[in-house]
Amino acid sequence: MNFRPHRRNEEPEVNLIAFIDVLLVILIFLMMSTTYSRFTELQLTLPTADAERMRERPGEIIVAIGSDGRYMLNRRPVDGRSVDSLATELQAAAAGRTDTLLIISADAMSTHQSMINVLDAARRAGLARLSFAAQTGDGQTAR
Repeated sequence: MNFRPHRRNEEPEVNLIAFIDVLLVILIFLMMSTTYSRFTELQLTLPTADAERMRERPGEIIVAIGSDGRYMLNRRPVDGRSVDSLATELQAAAAGRTDTLLIISADAMSTHQSMINVLDAARRAGLARLSFAAQTGDGQTAR
């Protein structure tokens, strides 16, 4: 039997010091048990490109696309900008060879449509081997 008077305004008291002590012990335990190891990185051997000077090969056709949409085929300007005229020029340059490599060298500011026109003309001319020319950091052209 409890004969003490009940106080209704008394709120339960939470001991924060014990709570903080327990949290610090857990934090120290986690810090000591965690292992800090670096993940092994992939060891890659990247391929290298031979950035020698471009040389003329008889089985290559070089199509240059200017920033204004004009085409040059083996350093000769192509009349017109249509796919049909470009396909005709590509067929004449290939001279019936099936192993001809078409190298597309486009200006960085040329339109996407100009590139698609060259790809469509190559398909119509029956040229299946394509390559894109790029410029290396030192200004030379790489394929």
